Amino acid sequence: MKNPLDSAALDAAIENVHRAGMPGLFAEVRDGDRVWRGAAGVADVATGRPVTVGMRHRVGSVTKTFTAAAVLQQVENGRIGLDTPIGRYLPTLVPGERGDAITVRMLINHTSGLAEYLPYAYPSLKAYPVLADTGPQSLDDHRFTRFDPTELIEMGVTAPAVGAPGGTPGVYSNTNYLLLVQLLERVTGTTAEHCITRNVIERAGLRDTELPTGPYVDGPHSRLYEAWFGMIDPPRDYSVYDMSWVGPSASLISTVSDLNRFFGMLLAGEIVSPSSLAQMRRTVPVVSQEGRTIDYGLGLHPMEGPGQGTFWGHGGTVWGGGTLAMIRADGKRQMAVAVNLQRWNRLDSSGKPQPHPIDDALAALYRVAMYG
Repeated sequence: MKNPLDSAALDAAIENVHRAGMPGLFAEVRDGDRVWRGAAGVADVATGRPVTVGMRHRVGSVTKTFTAAAVLQQVENGRIGLDTPIGRYLPTLVPGERGDAITVRMLINHTSGLAEYLPYAYPSLKAYPVLADTGPQSLDDHRFTRFDPTELIEMGVTAPAVGAPGGTPGVYSNTNYLLLVQLLERVTGTTAEHCITRNVIERAGLRDTELPTGPYVDGPHSRLYEAWFGMIDPPRDYSVYDMSWVGPSASLISTVSDLNRFFGMLLAGEIVSPSSLAQMRRTVPVVSQEGRTIDYGLGLHPMEGPGQGTFWGHGGTVWGGGTLAMIRADGKRQMAVAVNLQRWNRLDSSGKPQPHPIDDALAALYRVAMYG
């Protein structure tokens, strides 16, 4: 499959995203031994400081691939059973019949039926995904809140179920991954941060990747601008934020180069075994947080272009920041893109996000990056 690395086309595509309204973005694309890196726009709209391709960035739910890999490593060494009920490990967090019915696999692939805790932790988001009835107030209220993960889990477990355990389509829920974090701590006797750092981040040799302990991003980074569907105008910077609201399920700080290195090693069978990787690529239908039904595996999901082969990876958002990292199934072509504005789509009268030029420009960048 010939997918030339067209530097001029990539330069133009990334610049077009900035022109469409994205304050700043940066990316790295790899094709075999060839590497393109590019950046466009600003890291700070007030000062005009430019974004650079080596910046560290909050990568949101891309963290889930790291967490899933750490869990599968424990499956490999016999400490965790992939199809063992979670109640056998964490009976107080998922008690009773649901603890007996929900397996570890169902947590990783979002078919547990457990609800998302976020609207309960962030009251102004309560009606989500009825976006018109939501507001951004809770984002400011909880900028420095130190959440207790077991309290967040309780919110999700006691909320009305969104499906039967193992039923499809599943529903994407951060509650699942907070439970996986507790599972890692239960079976390893150490913190999940330490486990993921030692067994995944360090194994992959990632020098600019870490799970944060405080609200700040160390090293060169962009401000992160949240628009909340036009309700924050102008968009506000949320780059300083206590990430305990998601913990090691979505709080990772990394770079586009580190993400490409990680996914390259993962698909080469150097982070988990080939049999574990095969499990990660077994997909089920899952309803995403945007309401779309996607195929989802164990911390990985596929993207396909017509006649172009399958890419695997994960996307992620935090307040103000977004990331997408994908790798072709043969491991030869990779893309990692980071952006510093989120929820730029304003809502129409029915509360539905309206199309924005950024949407098409980003999709075009992804196409050029993945398919040439």
